[in-house]
Amino acid sequence: MLIEIQALQAELPAVAGMPVGRLCEQLAGLGFPVDGVETSGPSPVLEVDVTANRGDAQSHRGLARDLAAKLGAQLAPLRTAATAEGEPLVPIRLEAGAAAPFYATAVLELGAAGATPEPVRAFLAAMGAGAKNLPAVDASNELLHRYGQPTHAFDADLVQGGITVRWAREGELLTTLDGVERKLTPLDLVIADDAGPVGLAGLMGGDGTKVSAGTRRVLLESAYFDPRVVRAMAHRHGLHTDASLRFGRGTDPGFARTGRDLLLERLQDWAGARLLSAWAVGTLPEPVGSIPVEWTMLDRMAGYPVDHWEAASFLRRLGCSVTEQEGGLAVQPPTWRHDLALPADLAEEVLRLKGYEAIPAVLPPLDSAPVPPAPGYLKRRNLASRLAHLGFYQTVTLGFVDPQEEKEGLGDQQALRTLRNPLGEDYSVMRGTLLRDLARVARMNLERGARSVQLFEIAPVFRALPGQPMTETWTLGLVWAGAMGGEDPLTPARAMAGPEGQSYLIGVLKRLGVADAAIAGFTRWAMPDGTGKGSAGWQFELPLDGIPDEPARIIPKFVPFSRFPVVERDLSLLVGLDQAYAGLRDAVTAAVAGTPLLDLRCVDVFRHKSLPAGRQGWLLRLRFQAMDRTLTGEEVDGWMNRALAAARSLGCELRG
Repeated sequence: MLIEIQALQAELPAVAGMPVGRLCEQLAGLGFPVDGVETSGPSPVLEVDVTANRGDAQSHRGLARDLAAKLGAQLAPLRTAATAEGEPLVPIRLEAGAAAPFYATAVLELGAAGATPEPVRAFLAAMGAGAKNLPAVDASNELLHRYGQPTHAFDADLVQGGITVRWAREGELLTTLDGVERKLTPLDLVIADDAGPVGLAGLMGGDGTKVSAGTRRVLLESAYFDPRVVRAMAHRHGLHTDASLRFGRGTDPGFARTGRDLLLERLQDWAGARLLSAWAVGTLPEPVGSIPVEWTMLDRMAGYPVDHWEAASFLRRLGCSVTEQEGGLAVQPPTWRHDLALPADLAEEVLRLKGYEAIPAVLPPLDSAPVPPAPGYLKRRNLASRLAHLGFYQTVTLGFVDPQEEKEGLGDQQALRTLRNPLGEDYSVMRGTLLRDLARVARMNLERGARSVQLFEIAPVFRALPGQPMTETWTLGLVWAGAMGGEDPLTPARAMAGPEGQSYLIGVLKRLGVADAAIAGFTRWAMPDGTGKGSAGWQFELPLDGIPDEPARIIPKFVPFSRFPVVERDLSLLVGLDQAYAGLRDAVTAAVAGTPLLDLRCVDVFRHKSLPAGRQGWLLRLRFQAMDRTLTGEEVDGWMNRALAAARSLGCELRG
C-alpha cells in the first residue's frame, strides 16, 4: 500500500519533521514493514506492507491511528459535520440481508463548473490513481486512499427508478467501468435499478450509469458489505480493485455515513454542488461483544508481569472501550478492528505497542513434561523413514486439482469437493487420489533423463457422497517406474514394469505389513504416449489404516567409519570368454584377505577384434581404506601383487 508522508502528517501532526528512516522504523515495529521509499515527487511515498487481517490499516488515517497509539499522540480531527438527513428522493431497498445491511446515500445537483483541486490531483498521482478531473470521481478516490472507505457516485439522471441491493439473477449481464461485459450468477451481489444491475457491490460500478463531464445530478453511495461476499466475487470475476481490497478485508461500518458526508462536502466545495437530500437505509451490524482480558493470561503471554495501568492505556489509545474488573479488564474493540475477537488478540496488541524489544529475554518455565506426539503422526513419520531406507523418495504435491483432470479420477461427486473460494480454477477441487500427481512427477523425471523413479507420498485424500459430510483419509501412494539394475557392465538393466519389478514392489509392501488382499490393488502405470525405454512401472495406493503400526522401535546398529582417505587401484586383465566373474572375484578377495579391502568390482568390460582370440578385457577396481592410518604406496602395491597372482592362477593375464 502506498502512503504519502505529507498526507500522513495531515492525519497525525506528531510525525511532522520525523526523519523518513525513523518513521519507517516505527511502522516496522508496529508490524507494517516498509518495502520501499519513492522520493522523486514533492513528498516521499512509502510502500508499506499491510497484513490481510488489518483492513483498518489500508488507509492513511488507519496507519496514523496505529502510529498515534504507539507515540501517545492525537489524531487530527475529521473536518466534517454530520449531515442532516431528509426525505428519500430515490427508493433504496436492501434485499441481501447481512451481505449488505447498511446503505448511506445522497443526491446532489452539480454546479455549472467545477474542478479537482491541484493538491488532490497531486495526491492521487502519488497513489498511482491519476485524477479524472471529474470532482465526483476524484473525491471518491481521494477518500478511499485517505480514509479507507470506498464510495461511489452514479449519474442520478441515468438511474431508472429506485436502487435495490440484491443478489443477481442467473444470466444477467453487466458492463463494468473497465468496459468488460460480465455474466452474473446468483452468488453476485449487485446494485440494481429498475432496468437491471448498475454495479457490482464493493467491486466496480457499471458503465451505463457512470459520471461524465455532462453529469448534472449525482447519486452517492457509501455502504457496508460483507467482506466474505466481496472477496468471493473478486476471485470469481478476477476483478481486484482498490475498493474490493478494502471491502474484502473489512471496512469500518461506523464510517459508512461519515464517508458519505465527506464526499458530499467535497462536491459542495469543489463543484459548487447543491444538496437535494441525504438519507440512509438499513442498520449497522452489531459490534463485537465485550472481551474479558485476565491479568494472568496477559502475564503468561508476555512472559513477565505486565503493568496493568499501562496495558489499559495502550488499549484505550487503540480506540477500545476499557472497563476494569476483578482480575483483569473488560474490553470493547472499536468498530474498525475486525481482527480483535479473542483475549489473546488484545494481549498481542498490548505487547505490540509496548515494543517486542522491551520484552525480557527469559526462557519460560516448564510446568509439565512435553506432550507426546500423536500416534497418527508417529505412524506417518515412521512409515516415511522405512520407505526412505528402502530407496523411495518422498514427494509433496498440492491437495487441490484441476476439475478437468478430476473428471477422470475416482468417480466421487466432484461438486461436493469443489471449493467455494479457490485460489484459481486450476486449484478448485480437493483431490480424491494421490496417484495422479505422483504419476505427473514420475513422468517429469523420466522425461528429463532419470533412469528410475521410486516415489511415495503420505497425504490426505478426500471423499464426498451426497447427503454425507466430506471425509479426509490419510493415504499412502507409491509409483515405481523406469529401469532397475545396470549399475555395472555385468548386471543388465531390467524394466521395473517386468516381473522382477513387480516382485520387488510386492516385497516392499510385505515388509510394510500390507495384507495380501490389499497388495493385489496395485496397477500398471505407463507414460501417456506409451513410448520411451523403461517408461512403464507400477502404482499403488492404500489408506494408512490398511498398514499395521510398526511393532517396535528399530534402533540401527552403529557401523564405525574411517576418517582416513580411500586408495583406489585398477587391474586391467585379459580373461577368457568363458571366465566366470564370481570365481575371479572370490579368488582375488581371498588373496587380499586380512587387508582393509573396502570394495571390489568390475567397472568395465572390453571386447574387440584387436584382442587375442578367445579373450576379453576386464577392468577390476579395488578400493582400500584403513581405520587407523593413511595407507602407504608400498603396502598397497604388495596387496595388488597378491591380487594379480590370484588372477593369474585362473589363467588371467595382465593386459599390456
